[in-house]
Amino acid sequence: MLFNSYVFLFGFLPPVLVGCWALRVKNLRLLFLTLSSWAFYAWWDWRFLPLMLSTTTVDYVAALAIHRNDVQRRRNLWLIGSLAVNLSLLGYFKYAGFFLNSLNGIGKALGAPVGLPDLHILLPIGISFYTFNSMSYTIDVWRGRATPTKHVLEYTTFVALFPHLIAGPIVRFVDLQPQLNKPRPKLTSEAAGVGCYFLVCGLVKKLLLADQLSPHVDALFANSHSLGFVGAWSAALGYSLQLYFDFSGYSDMAVGLAWLIGFRFPQNFNSPYKAVNVSDFWRRWHMSLSAWFRDYLFIPLGGSRRGAKRTVANLVITMFLAGLWHGAAWTFVVWGLVHGAALGIHGVLKRAGLTPSSTVVNRVLTFLYVISAFVIFRAPNLHVAGTIFARMLGSAGVESFSTLQSLLPGRFVILMLVLLVFVQVAPNTWQLKIKPRLVYGLATGTAFAAAVMSIAVPHPFIYFQF
Repeated sequence: MLFNSYVFLFGFLPPVLVGCWALRVKNLRLLFLTLSSWAFYAWWDWRFLPLMLSTTTVDYVAALAIHRNDVQRRRNLWLIGSLAVNLSLLGYFKYAGFFLNSLNGIGKALGAPVGLPDLHILLPIGISFYTFNSMSYTIDVWRGRATPTKHVLEYTTFVALFPHLIAGPIVRFVDLQPQLNKPRPKLTSEAAGVGCYFLVCGLVKKLLLADQLSPHVDALFANSHSLGFVGAWSAALGYSLQLYFDFSGYSDMAVGLAWLIGFRFPQNFNSPYKAVNVSDFWRRWHMSLSAWFRDYLFIPLGGSRRGAKRTVANLVITMFLAGLWHGAAWTFVVWGLVHGAALGIHGVLKRAGLTPSSTVVNRVLTFLYVISAFVIFRAPNLHVAGTIFARMLGSAGVESFSTLQSLLPGRFVILMLVLLVFVQVAPNTWQLKIKPRLVYGLATGTAFAAAVMSIAVPHPFIYFQF
C-alpha cells in the first residue's frame, strides 16, 4: 500500500485515525495500531508478514534475556543469536541471489563454470528498514543504553508502526518509548495542522515533482549510448533531483502521518544539496541511516580514534556496507566505496589544511561529486554508468540541437532548472514555521487537491526497492 495512492489516503488512513483517537485506553490503542500496521504491510504480500513477526518475536525475547542476565557471556550469546537471526534472514532474501550470481560470473570469467542455481527470491518490502530498527533495540539494551519493555504491544507497535515501516526513517526504541508508554490523550488542532502540513509537502514532492521527472530520467538512462555531454549531465542532475524529492517526500509523509497518530519522528533530511563537503552531505542525507551506521558500525570499528589510516579504512568499510545495504548489486557496492573513499580523502585533506576556504566552492564541488556518484547508484549496471561518465567528460561531444530537442523536452529542462535553484536556496520543510491561519490552510488544501488529482497509477517510492 503506497502513501501516494487513493486506497491509502481515502480507504486506509481515515478509519485508522478515527480508531486511533477513539480508543483512549493505552492497550487498546496500541493493539489497534499494531493490527492496522500489520494489515498495511500484508496488503503488499501477506506471505511476508510472518517474516516480520518472527524477527519481532526474536528481538523482543532476546532483549529481555539480555537485560535479566548478569553474566556477560550469556548476554553476548543472546545478542549474537538475535543478530544472527536478523542478518541471516536479511542475507537470504536480499543477497543470496546476488552472491550466487556473482560466483557464477567469476567462475565463468575464469573458465571454470560453478553452476550454482539462479535464485529468484522476491525481496520482502521494507526488510532493510524494520530489520535495522529491531537490531538497534537489542544492541542498545546490550550496551545498557535502553531498558527493554515487558509490554508486548509497545514493542510490536514500535517495529510495525506503518509511517516508518516500509522506508524509514529508522527510528530507535529510545526515541519512541516515552510516547509508547504514555500515548497522547487527543489529537490537538496544532498536531493535526503540523501532520497535514508534512503529509501534503511530501505528496507534492512525490507526485508533482519526483514523478514528473521520472519518465524523462528513465528515458535518458535507457538511451545512454545516444547521450552527449548535455544529455549525460542532464541524466545525472535529473536523477539526483528525482531521488531527492522522492525520498524526502516519503520522509515528510512519514513524519506527518506520525504526528496525526500521536508520534514524533526525527528529521531525516536537512537540505543535503547545500552540503559543503561529503561528510556534511552524509550528516544531512538520510540522517537516520547515517546515524545508524555511525553508531553501530563506524564507532565500534574504532571510529576516528586510531589514527588517519585506520579512520580511512573504517570509513571505507562502513560505506561499503552502507552501499550494499541499499541493494544487492555491484553498482551499489561501487557507489558505497566511492563515497567511502571521498570521506577518507576529505578527512586527510582537512587535517592537512588543504580543503578550499570558500563555502561556495565547497558547495559546488560537493554537489557535483554527489550527483556524479548518483549515476552509479541509478545505472542498471556498471557498463551503463561508465558510458554516462565518459559522455559527461565529453567523449561523445555535444549533441546537435535537434537531438537535444528529442532528448530533453522543454518542460523537463525548466523543471530541472527550477528545482536546481530550489534545493540550493529554499528552506526545507522543517525550517518553515507555518502558522494556523486561513491562508495557509487554503494553500495546503489546494496543494493537496493538486497532488491527489495527479494520481493515475501510483508509482512506488525509489527506496521501496531497498
